[in-house]
Amino acid sequence: MDLRQLRYFRAVVESGSFVAAASALHMSQPPLSQAIIKLESELGVQLLVRTSRGVHPTSAGMYLLNAGSRILGDVKDVVDHLTSYGTGRRGSITVAAVPALMWHRIPHLLREHGSENPEVDVRLIDPPPWEAIEMIDNRKADVAFILVADSHQFAERQKDFRVMRWEDVPLVAAFPPDRADLPDPVHLDVFEGAAMILPQRTLAVPSLPDVVDDALMRHGIVPRRSRIAETIQTSIPMIAAGQASSILPDAQRRSLQGFDIVVRSIAEPLPALHSIAVVSARVDMSPGLARLLRRIRPPAPSKPHVK
Repeated sequence: MDLRQLRYFRAVVESGSFVAAASALHMSQPPLSQAIIKLESELGVQLLVRTSRGVHPTSAGMYLLNAGSRILGDVKDVVDHLTSYGTGRRGSITVAAVPALMWHRIPHLLREHGSENPEVDVRLIDPPPWEAIEMIDNRKADVAFILVADSHQFAERQKDFRVMRWEDVPLVAAFPPDRADLPDPVHLDVFEGAAMILPQRTLAVPSLPDVVDDALMRHGIVPRRSRIAETIQTSIPMIAAGQASSILPDAQRRSLQGFDIVVRSIAEPLPALHSIAVVSARVDMSPGLARLLRRIRPPAPSKPHVK
């Protein structure tokens, strides 16, 4: 007994005649009749009672109808599930993202994606940017969301990866809680002779330290002391503890509001960091990951300045 025979048998019972069932199945009536006769012969039991007014199932036929319908329903569920894996509506995605993007942008992205793909299991991890890149290279993560100083330059240097630019992330000044008297915005000279803390620099991923150092040098600002934190995230407790001030990425002044620090805009124009999505160029992108990344929209081109 195979699935084709079950479908034929169910169609005959539901239609009440071989002629009507053959029409519904888009086949001629003789092969359908032969298929049912063969099924009865293989099972050694009569499944249908034939009369001049049509056919109806025997008790054995009714059992087969109920059991066969469950089997066909289970097969359909399996097919639907496997199809949904193929279209990206089921499955799992491992996302490695730096904490600064976890505060606002990643939750918003996953909320949008999850509303249309509730069966996709997303696993989130928050390594430093250079570790996130290594995880993509070692296939321990499907996509990495990181911050870089220049997305184009990063893509040119990292040929083993596909890089998609996301939104730009502006920079703000961050101070200990006892500096609430500072004006908004502040000028960069507020950092002259001050203790500053920044995440460690890495040649593989030029990011916040590179942008800040360049801005301070360009404006002739010399901090009294520069401390190094492992990541942007680990620098925040040091700022809250009054140990240093910093310049940090922030998503529209929302991300840092939950921390016990003073956040101010910066009067001088500073380049924003580029948030990017990084995937391996050596591995075919899964349908599920492709559905997620379709929501990554690059920033709108800036309007030319008119004097």
